[in-house]
Amino acid sequence: MATCSRPLFVSASAASSASPSRACLGRLHTVAVVSIWEPCPPLRAAACCFAQTKHCCRSTKCLASGPSVSRLTRPIKRLLSRYSSLMIVMHCNINRFYQAISALHQDGRSKHFMSVGFGHMVLGMVLVMSISAASYTTPSSSALTEENLLFLEAWRAVDRAYYDKSFNGQSWFRYRENALRNEPMNTREETYAAIKKMLSTLDDPFTRFLEPEKLKSLRSGTQGALTGVGLSIGYPMAINGSPSGVAVMTATPGGPAEKAGILPGDIILAIDNRSTEDMDIYDAAERLQGPEGSSVDLSIRSGPSTRHVVLTRQTVSLNPVRSRMCEIPGAKDSSKIGYIKLTTFNQNAAESVREAIKTLRDNNVKSFVLDLRNNSGGLFPEGIQIAKIWMDKGVIVYICDSQGVRDIYEADGADTIAASEPLVVLVNKGTASASEILAGALKDNKRAVVYGEPTYGKGKIQSVFGLSDGSGLAVTVARYETPAHTDIDKVGVIPDRPLPASFPTDEDGFCSCLRDSTAPCNLNAVQLFAKS
Repeated sequence: MATCSRPLFVSASAASSASPSRACLGRLHTVAVVSIWEPCPPLRAAACCFAQTKHCCRSTKCLASGPSVSRLTRPIKRLLSRYSSLMIVMHCNINRFYQAISALHQDGRSKHFMSVGFGHMVLGMVLVMSISAASYTTPSSSALTEENLLFLEAWRAVDRAYYDKSFNGQSWFRYRENALRNEPMNTREETYAAIKKMLSTLDDPFTRFLEPEKLKSLRSGTQGALTGVGLSIGYPMAINGSPSGVAVMTATPGGPAEKAGILPGDIILAIDNRSTEDMDIYDAAERLQGPEGSSVDLSIRSGPSTRHVVLTRQTVSLNPVRSRMCEIPGAKDSSKIGYIKLTTFNQNAAESVREAIKTLRDNNVKSFVLDLRNNSGGLFPEGIQIAKIWMDKGVIVYICDSQGVRDIYEADGADTIAASEPLVVLVNKGTASASEILAGALKDNKRAVVYGEPTYGKGKIQSVFGLSDGSGLAVTVARYETPAHTDIDKVGVIPDRPLPASFPTDEDGFCSCLRDSTAPCNLNAVQLFAKS
């Protein structure tokens, strides 16, 4: 350590003219300063400083044991406890200096130093530490503006809840301090921009800022209604080359899109003049939503023709489940198949699935197909409850943070109503989040055969936090693993078997493919449920 020869508190001339203990003391101050910024320097640090004058011990040996920092007086310990990030460093270095000084005392060469020098050294370290800490102190509450306080509110929400406590390898506290000093926050728009910039440093696309209208729309969507145009969207099927754009899966009856003649299978090429060619399905869904009464301009391709449609957003009721019975001629045990299409996980989802199963059973259905294609997720608890409907035992999902498994969700049979009937699950790359949790649980527990393509790969769970001005944050609070301890993030759930490329996404088309053995999309109804 070069600082041994350059004390910060005592000059070289002052040190040489001072008493032996004061010369050592000057250099002890130097080590104290350096030690705050350099955790646990080599054990020779004390001896290096002692060796700078002829009166000090030149030994480079430090004792392995000795009195601890616990002998500091209560006021000093209280002060130190306020700076927990430095306590380990302080404890380490003070012990080493104390041990080295004790060695001098045992040799009878530093009696006065033990009583005065060590006390001065500790006082010097506390002084330096107080000065250093003061330079990083947050502005007083009286100096903070309303915009600063909103930014701090967002910062604290992430600080408490974010699953990765390394915050993508940065000092989260220091980012806050720098932002309060350097980021303009004079208007609400500037504050929103500062919050978005802060979240972008996490490199997590699912941790995002929600303006007041987006937060309101998101919450209404999970409650069974949505302010938008009444479209369920997904990725188009790749029949001839790579697909582009966003596909319409369903149009809600009576909704703005259905009234404008938009049909399942249509492709949305642009939203408000922004191309959807490389647009993420989450981004597209967010752009379709908005305040009631506002308009959105869509470019729609229907077959060979393209047209522009301007739709007015309105509140649309969402029924998360559609179902029907498919009767297959010539099949015995599989002559009646219950098809259940689950489009989202809102607060009605589990109960709607339960009702669909009961209705299909009343029609003597003996096997089920659960279609999760283009279901982008929703409420995590609803996904757990639907898994319990189909499973009477077994792990559903492991919830993990940066330290490992934090929670385990399991089925105990209490909510099970369909644990024995043959079950097939359909997935594609639009199957995400809670849908992947459900598909992964049914696959890993060998409760269902999964058909399709690898799913989206969203292996993280978000919670929504409202801020005081009506805006909010969606924050990643955990990641999850399937019952087989598979981390599906950016990989997805891998199906057991593929589906034909032309396999339809609606219930009528599904039944037609099962009935028509000559159709390219046909799946043998008998072999459909076979697990091997």
